[in-house]
This record gives sequence, C-alpha cells and structure tokens, in this order.
Amino acid sequence: MTEERIRLRREGAVAHLVLDDPGRLNALSDAMLAELKARLEEISADPSARVVVLGAAGKAFCAGHDLKEMTAGRQSPDGGAAYFADLFARCSAVMKLIRTMPQPVIARVHGVAAAAGCQLVASCDLAVAAEGTRFGVNGVNIGLFCSTPMVALSRNLPRKQAFEMLVTGEFLDAARAQELGLVNRVVPVDWLDAAADELAEGIAAKLGAAVRIGKGVFYDQLELPLDRAYELTSAAMVANMLEPDTAEGISAFLEKRAPAYRQD
Repeated sequence: MTEERIRLRREGAVAHLVLDDPGRLNALSDAMLAELKARLEEISADPSARVVVLGAAGKAFCAGHDLKEMTAGRQSPDGGAAYFADLFARCSAVMKLIRTMPQPVIARVHGVAAAAGCQLVASCDLAVAAEGTRFGVNGVNIGLFCSTPMVALSRNLPRKQAFEMLVTGEFLDAARAQELGLVNRVVPVDWLDAAADELAEGIAAKLGAAVRIGKGVFYDQLELPLDRAYELTSAAMVANMLEPDTAEGISAFLEKRAPAYRQD
C-alpha cells in the first residue's frame, strides 16, 4: 500500500487537510506535492466544501522542498536540469491551484514554515499561526535563492521586508509576520485549532456563491489598472446580485431575521 502523506477530514462545510510526514518536517517531496495537488483538486470540485484549513502534523508546518530528493535529482546526465524544471513547475502548480480554487484556504501554522513551506503559507488566502512559529525563505543560506517562494511572499509583504528576508535568510517570528501581513492572527499554541476553526466556520456560514465570486475577483482585480478593475468588479457585483440567495440575504437583513439560504 502506498503511504499517504495528506490526511483529509470533513467537518460540515469545512475541509481539513493535514500534511502528515512529520519525520521529514512535512517537506514538499515529490509524493507530498502530488498528494496535495490531488486533494486540493478534489476539494475544488466539491461544491459542498466552502472552506479549507491546511495544517500539519508534528513539530513543524513545512520545512520546504525535500533536499535529499533534490540532491538525488542532480545525478542525471543533464545535471538535474529537467528534474528541477519539472519540480518547480509542479510546486508552482500547487501554489497557483490554492489561488484559483473557489474555496478560501486558511493556513494553520505552527513550528517552522521555511522556504517553500513559507511559500505555502503566503499562497493561502488567510493564515492563523501559533505563538513561537518562525517564517523564513532561507534558501540563500545554502546557496539557493528562494525565487519561486518570492512570488507569493512579495505579494504578501512590503517589498523591502520581503527582499530582506530573501537575501539574509533570516526568520520572522509570528508577531512580526502578523505586523507585515503574512498571517492574520497569532494565538497561543493551545488555541491554534480553535482559532482556525472559528475563522473557517465564520466563512462557511456565509453565502457560498458570494464567497466564490468574491475570491476570484479579489485576486483578478489586483492585477488590473483602476478602470479595468472597476469594470471587472462591477460585473461581479451584477453576477452576485442575480444569485437567488442574495435576494434572500437582503430580505433577511431588512426583516431583521436570519437568512434561510439554500445549501449551495
């Protein structure tokens, strides 16, 4: 039997994914990347799943790529060029999938999130971290600039702070990561599950169609000039207003009662 490195459980509309290779600090090995992509695609296609919480087992969230696998990949006749191109393409595909899937993804982070592990946190839509968590893009310390992690990191942090992390390899503590916008909330480690669940359940209680529309347009409008951004978001507002449950939500507000949404 093939060993599973991702655990999935459902609690109502919330899908919980757990990286489960603690012996290797949940490194993004070839197998881990393949399983994570498959699980995310499975959830993405499931309209009954409204939110994803991505956590990890063991003492660390994710230590980044599997350096032993990367070292082995260098043994090919081309010095590893084809293997590395494929590896970073597969990793980038997972990060982009988190961005494009309709459900918000919340990172539940503890211990260490390093290199591609920090990239994984930055790629999630939201993040809740335990006190004591450290975040770094520290590849430069072993001669490998974290260029692909830089994409997500630089879209979360101010540029000078992101560049400082990349060129020094120094880590941020959880409080500083929150100050700079990498994480939303920092809580004592014993409260981590409860804080992630509270955020997820609050989102899951909202109209699913509204959140799906909103997530997509949120990221798309960031890449557009002001006029085009307003054109795009105006069209999204029209689509949202035409949802039958949006009319129910407005009526419920005006009538001072809880909305009776359909299960979408």
